[in-house]
Amino acid sequence: MSETFFYHLERKSLDDVLPGLLERTRERGWRAVVQVGSAERMAALDTHLWTYSEQSFLAHGTAAEGHKPRQPIFLTTEEENPNGAHALFLVGGAMPSDWSSPLLTGLARIVLLFDGRDPEALAAARAAWRDAKHASHDVTYWKESPSGKWEKQG
Repeated sequence: MSETFFYHLERKSLDDVLPGLLERTRERGWRAVVQVGSAERMAALDTHLWTYSEQSFLAHGTAAEGHKPRQPIFLTTEEENPNGAHALFLVGGAMPSDWSSPLLTGLARIVLLFDGRDPEALAAARAAWRDAKHASHDVTYWKESPSGKWEKQG
């Protein structure tokens, strides 16, 4: 089964954390799918990934640009893997409908980022944790330390 990382955001926002995780994913030579909970949030992330740094950007696309199989990072609101991604990022409330689906079990890594300051997001992440473990994913929980570094818990 897939390595599944749960990132509990408390100090930094999704916009602060996601680009760095995607950069590390691309450094591994992996492609990524970013499944977003809403079209509005996806549009904001689309813009952000082009402009988050003055020194770099993350090449990516959406269905609107076409060429899904050629995109190194593909943003979507759907459960899909059109670019042969190795990693799936679940953000903005996106959750898989079935943690046992072949779409998920064929991935090297799944990363679920959730806002720990939002009680609904926290409850949804707890339910997803149980579902992912039940589906035999290798689940780990990451939390920000006071210094801002990510630490594996338990």
